[in-house]
Amino acid sequence: MPARTSTAVWNGDLNNGTGQMVVGNNAYAGDFSFKSRFEEGAGTNPEELIAAAHAGCYSMQLSAMLAAQGKNPTSVSTTAHVTLQIVDEKPTITKIALDTVGVVPGLSSDEFTKFAEDAKAACLVTRALAGVENVTLKAELGN
Repeated sequence: MPARTSTAVWNGDLNNGTGQMVVGNNAYAGDFSFKSRFEEGAGTNPEELIAAAHAGCYSMQLSAMLAAQGKNPTSVSTTAHVTLQIVDEKPTITKIALDTVGVVPGLSSDEFTKFAEDAKAACLVTRALAGVENVTLKAELGN
């Protein structure tokens, strides 16, 4: 499998500088700043990109596991909430909450929850982020 590449450039000091992140081959480009990361300013931040990667990977993993068992999903929609807090005077990702809704004809809520938990353990981004102590999951079967 190929290595995946993204780029970030930061100009200036931490508090007043600005940056731009480019994902892949210009698939997405976004500005970021101290305010967009640690306050409520315009632009994106690394934690939002981690959340996007986690939500995308998890949705694909869950869909693959369902399909492998003949439970073809109509859709899987996941939102990842990444919490950044100061721990020991260092910014630290302390929690990631995954909220997923799957539309899977013929599947019970209990079956979906089991698939969802198994997908959380198998998701490569979840495994890559193993240093985050608190990764939660809320799984809901939709119509």
